[in-house]
Amino acid sequence: MSPRLASGLWVSAYLARLRLADIPAYVTQKGDVTAGAVVVKVATLDGKAQAFQRSFDLAADARIWVTLAEGPEMEVDAVLTRQKARDRDLWVIELEDRAGRTLLDQDGLAE
Repeated sequence: MSPRLASGLWVSAYLARLRLADIPAYVTQKGDVTAGAVVVKVATLDGKAQAFQRSFDLAADARIWVTLAEGPEMEVDAVLTRQKARDRDLWVIELEDRAGRTLLDQDGLAE
């Protein structure tokens, strides 16, 4: 297993990639710069959204992105509100992209 990148550094690199892809992104909650968990929400601008979080896949022995919530944006926001209340170290990054692109499947972000 490879060492984990500090959360703040990962978020900065991710935001740079999103800018290069012309995907608007906003940090709506800044978490712990060293070890805060990261949630990525993408709003498709049609009233729907998805939120993703990192999880450890024991079978693959790797960290992967899994769907935390999806559906009407208000419902996804409610899930994020509960997550933020439970974890003060949590980072929340919100994207706006009609196609639902997050780039989380790209090299360097997928695992």
